[in-house]
Amino acid sequence: MDFNNTQIAFSMKSARDLRNAKFLFSTISSPALVKTFKALTLAALKIRFPVSWIVKPTLYRQFVGGETLEECTKSLKLLSDYNIKSVLDYSAEGGSTREDVLRTYQETIRSIDYARSNPVIAFTVFKPTGMAVGPLDACSAEEMESFRERFFSLCRKAYDNDVRILIDAEHFATQDIIDAITEEAMELFNKKRAIVYQTLQMYRTDRLEYLKRLHSASIARGYIPGIKFVRGAYMEEERMLAKQRGYPDPINPDKITTDRMYDAGLEYVMDNIDSMELFSGTHNYDSNTLLAELIDKKGLKRNDERVWFSQLYGMSDNISFNLAAEGYNVCKYVPYAPVKDVLPYLLRRAEENTAMAGQTGRELQLINAEITRRRRFRS
Repeated sequence: MDFNNTQIAFSMKSARDLRNAKFLFSTISSPALVKTFKALTLAALKIRFPVSWIVKPTLYRQFVGGETLEECTKSLKLLSDYNIKSVLDYSAEGGSTREDVLRTYQETIRSIDYARSNPVIAFTVFKPTGMAVGPLDACSAEEMESFRERFFSLCRKAYDNDVRILIDAEHFATQDIIDAITEEAMELFNKKRAIVYQTLQMYRTDRLEYLKRLHSASIARGYIPGIKFVRGAYMEEERMLAKQRGYPDPINPDKITTDRMYDAGLEYVMDNIDSMELFSGTHNYDSNTLLAELIDKKGLKRNDERVWFSQLYGMSDNISFNLAAEGYNVCKYVPYAPVKDVLPYLLRRAEENTAMAGQTGRELQLINAEITRRRRFRS
């Protein structure tokens, strides 16, 4: 698998798109600039100073599909033209009042309805804590019941509309609650195929063993678990919380261990693909190559609906587009929300690209290579 084929990687991007991407990744390669931008943006929001004029043509354009479902349509169709499906992700953050929760719930319902009749959308998704008023691990019995109702309502809506739905992972302190409810939902709705997908953060020390226990339980109870793998998103917070609350650090000691567990998870699901389904969400070259090789080695069709690759919108197009060009199932996580509501997500993307070892450098190297290739081609 050649992830360095920039002609395929950037086939969807115009010369202007490439220049904008080059400027953005050059900017966020500087931790100092990202830190300053974040501080200024948060300060501007506090005093209600408009920020859309600077955010929308830069971070927003790169990492977000649009403000509404309808505004995403053009991006979703364009991705589909290159054999890449989409995951609709309503990414508004920053509020947990009852009004915020109900707005997020209703928008997720809308996304499922939108996906039902739209073949370019492969999955929908929701963040469990976005369905809870207040912290999940401190909910009253009444609020927990309301949370469960919203959770199961979304899964049932997905099941009734034959739309797959991903349940995002959360912090260690609340993940046991989410695991238990997701397992109930899978038992209800995944009898014939995976509709509900559980997310496993493989930087956790216990997830590989949990995967095996979940598989055994699913066989005993007669359902097909959908498994979404990610490496993890809250490492520093998790280590700090473990220290503060006096429980063992739930995170692997190093990246090598996490990489090994992620790949072992892929191999386990692929060894049991007749009783599980897989969604691999990673920007890691080795893990994507491994999964592609496992699909071929096991004699599966490359577009077998039980196995999906995924990367974030605006990142690692060299992985997504080259896999899609080879006939594998690929989808992009496409966030959408109004600018002010999606800002926390965008600031995380900027920080993660800065912190992720080599990510920004790889993006810039590939963009520069494609700009050079096009210049040579024109001459």
